[in-house]
Amino acid sequence: METKDKKEPFEASEVQIAEWKKKHGDVFAIESEDGKKRCYVRTPNRKELGAASTIMQSQDLVKYQEFLLNNIWLAGDEEMRNEDDYFFGCCAQLGEVCKVKEAKIKKL
Repeated sequence: METKDKKEPFEASEVQIAEWKKKHGDVFAIESEDGKKRCYVRTPNRKELGAASTIMQSQDLVKYQEFLLNNIWLAGDEEMRNEDDYFFGCCAQLGEVCKVKEAKIKKL
């Protein structure tokens, strides 16, 4: 007989995700490579990115990532924030979360 010793990752309901989207706009699920952990984050706003860039000026990438992740965190497995292996895997995806729409300039 096979025993199930793997804990399922956190999963938000469709209703909760819809509420987050209504309140915050884009919402993202970040899942660990091993599939054991998941978290949900939103796109950061200007104020949060501005504060994060101040931290980045100190050239402390980890503090920058911690600040950003903690400020855009909606819910999920706390190990994604607290255990180094999961944290760094999660932070590797922050660039995708922070992507902005491109703009074009047109000379008139």
